[in-house]
Amino acid sequence: LERLDDEQGRVRALRDKLEDGLLKAVPHTTRNGAKEPRLPNTSNLAFDFVEAEAILMLLDRAGICASSGSACTTGSLDPSHVLTAMGLSPMRARGSVRFSLSHDNTEAEIDTALEQIPPIIAKLRAISPLNPGHPDNVNYDIEAARVRHEEETARATGAE
Repeated sequence: LERLDDEQGRVRALRDKLEDGLLKAVPHTTRNGAKEPRLPNTSNLAFDFVEAEAILMLLDRAGICASSGSACTTGSLDPSHVLTAMGLSPMRARGSVRFSLSHDNTEAEIDTALEQIPPIIAKLRAISPLNPGHPDNVNYDIEAARVRHEEETARATGAE
């Protein structure tokens, strides 16, 4: 039992390193749900202005495994009903990626993910019509989006 507790602590530390690193390195990214209490091995992040399916394709090419939405909607292209019930907009839910770690993951793998993921998100945002700066998004109200983003972030993190 002590070994299990030690291993959960190690996996939790890897999850926190991945999550904290991505939240710092990738603007317009938020944690879906509260920081604690939760499972020690799972991180669900919303990457605004990009679709999760596009992220997953490039993560797969980089050798990084992840899933979209929530575990309850794996395999579906619809926004996760779990994430929308938590207060996320359908757009934010569609940009959510779930990272699940195990006892097999290493700190070196987390470091690699932290090197690979930020440029992947930046590349996708540069070509995404969901991005406020994209030329095809001429009617985007950036101030209204900022307010919605802050409200959704407060709801998703329980900081209302």
